[in-house]
Amino acid sequence: MTAQKGKDLLLKVDADGAGEFTTVAGLRARSLAFNAGTVDITDQDSPARWRELLQGAGLKTARISGSGIFKDAASDETLRAYFFNGTVRAWQIIVPDLGTVEGPFQIATLEYGGQHDGEVTFDVSLESAGALSFAAAS
Repeated sequence: MTAQKGKDLLLKVDADGAGEFTTVAGLRARSLAFNAGTVDITDQDSPARWRELLQGAGLKTARISGSGIFKDAASDETLRAYFFNGTVRAWQIIVPDLGTVEGPFQIATLEYGGQHDGEVTFDVSLESAGALSFAAAS
């Protein structure tokens, strides 16, 4: 995979639940992290006392984070309502030349900030709330 423009990594939400995804407005930075917990099954009979892990048994999670500015009142209201209502929605994360991750996420943190001589910014993080799918880029 060659170098890609960061602006091409997109975060989209199914805002109305009808399967139509729209890009979250004004993101300047974003990231996607996958985690897989492990289950340690080491015992006194483990070879040379090396740790052993149970294959495929750990908890899988994904976390998406982003920061930016709101471009319109609608996108601000959508994220704020999702946070305060604890809404779980379908989201898509498009990674250029890699593919699309899609599935349910819930907003875990929503922060607002700003300098006295600048615009209001926001930081948001989402936690996976169910099984995710991956479709490779064609």
